[in-house]
Amino acid sequence: MLDPTNPIPTWSASTMQRVAEEPTLAAAAMRYANLGIPVFPCVPGGKQPLTPNGFHDATSVARVVHRWWQRTPDANIGLPTGASTGILVVDVDVHAGGSGFDSFERARAEGLADKWGWMVRTPSGGIHAYYPVATDHEQRSWQVPSAHVDFRGDGGYVIAPPSRIEVDGVRKAYGVIAVTTQPAKAVDATKLRQFLEPPRQTPAPPPTGLLAKGCRPEALARTVALAPEGGRNHALFWASCRMVENGLSRPDAVGFLMPAAQYAGLPDREIESTIDSAFRIASRLGPGSGLGPTQRSEAIQL
Repeated sequence: MLDPTNPIPTWSASTMQRVAEEPTLAAAAMRYANLGIPVFPCVPGGKQPLTPNGFHDATSVARVVHRWWQRTPDANIGLPTGASTGILVVDVDVHAGGSGFDSFERARAEGLADKWGWMVRTPSGGIHAYYPVATDHEQRSWQVPSAHVDFRGDGGYVIAPPSRIEVDGVRKAYGVIAVTTQPAKAVDATKLRQFLEPPRQTPAPPPTGLLAKGCRPEALARTVALAPEGGRNHALFWASCRMVENGLSRPDAVGFLMPAAQYAGLPDREIESTIDSAFRIASRLGPGSGLGPTQRSEAIQL
């Protein structure tokens, strides 16, 4: 809940635009403070706080802000999000691992992130979409790496314009790139996260029938599904090797072992990587070598 004794600063897109046009970071930091917006210094060219308690040290007391930037004139400007500043930020990332723009556009099309007030281009090529806080409840920060989208609310912060971050050896500035004439509304962070990261359905357990002898795929899958934590990856690798040695194709092995490994609790990326590794090694050694990976693994009885 918001603290009624600590008034929320009055925000507008024009406020951010004017601050972003300040000629120095020290001048911008002082303007934020004079507007009643708490800020704190971060390392020049980076995002790490320079204060002992990070965003918890943020203040709008002019003399404190002046002293911080007098000490480090090129310090970037950290801006807490949530109740203390009255803003929420959806951070759309762009990096070597992917882009969050598709996820963000899908969320906007669903009406989950469309009422932003202004947008800031980040040095990496992503965006920060700014929204007003919901005054009736707290919204905590979170991350959804698979969608390349983060939410900055209570318990978080962003780097504010006109701060500069070093990208590929060049310092680039945060800048306001878009404003809206429509009334901005708070984003529902819970619904947005559920949309970006839907709850995964619990996969059905693999077939239960086992033979006392032989190496049926169903039996191998059951062994993986029932493997205890700490032995799950080993069991998956062993079972994958057995499938190679018995002539199964990779798609067939994935069909049996993927749901079994999911049931055991392994993430999809680790499952696929382990199966690929087993197929690569077992195929190279050959089924009749007597030196296959399953012979070097600890015995797992079916």
